Amino acid sequence: MLSILFGLASALSWGAGDFTGGLAARKTGAYRAVFYSEVIGIVFLVGVLSLLDEDLPSPFIWLISTLAGAVGTLGLMLLYHAMTLGLMSVAAPVSALLAAALPVIVGAFREGLPDVNTFFGFAFAFAAVWMISQSQGGVTDIFAHLADLKLPLLAGVGFGLYFILMHEATKTGATIWPMLASRSGGTLMIFSYMLVARVSWKVEDPSAWLVVTLNGILDIGGNMFFILAGQAGRLDVAAVLSSLFPGATVILAWILLKERLTRIQWFGVLSALTAIVLMTI
Repeated sequence: MLSILFGLASALSWGAGDFTGGLAARKTGAYRAVFYSEVIGIVFLVGVLSLLDEDLPSPFIWLISTLAGAVGTLGLMLLYHAMTLGLMSVAAPVSALLAAALPVIVGAFREGLPDVNTFFGFAFAFAAVWMISQSQGGVTDIFAHLADLKLPLLAGVGFGLYFILMHEATKTGATIWPMLASRSGGTLMIFSYMLVARVSWKVEDPSAWLVVTLNGILDIGGNMFFILAGQAGRLDVAAVLSSLFPGATVILAWILLKERLTRIQWFGVLSALTAIVLMTI
């Protein structure tokens, strides 16, 4: 039960983070928003470490944590690029589904198959991620863009590898140091891209800093709760529940921005609730 609660908290925190990240991207551009939220996350984690007495992890844990952050941020950059090509309704669900599917496959090999209720819960969760991520006409779009799925698929691989590597890095109990290493790897990845692509570092709108800061802290929260979910239970359960974060994003957009949810998105929310119930009984 504790793993499920932490997994849901991760989804809520990541979903709220994506919501604030979207607002930040509108104000200052996607790559600048990601970079500065990563930096703010590092500052926040350093502050937390100054208050805690967590032992420095081994070089192996530091390495795989850094790699996790790098591949996760690379996945995010590929997802953003796919969206700029007009594939938003396809890129989001495809990448999210693959991100959840990879830990399920790894979990089945390493921890055995889940029980029947959890297995059906996974099925409803996958359906929920797909439906919640859909815009009007998204199901039709995927058939029109089958040849363009490579970027969303690669993004999903990056997210899935992040789940797997961070679970491996934190299963012995370490939390903050691996998160700092992961954040550093992600920051280095986006910094390198911005340097090569000559993306401007300047934030023109001062009001962007508030939402960028919120995004950075909420993203840290999502990472923390995912790690705790994995430590309290199975990798696959933690990853699948955490992957329900698009639900929190669309609900916040519906409440705060008055964006209309399509019928299929409402079915997705219902499917997510069904998944949660099945995993808890």
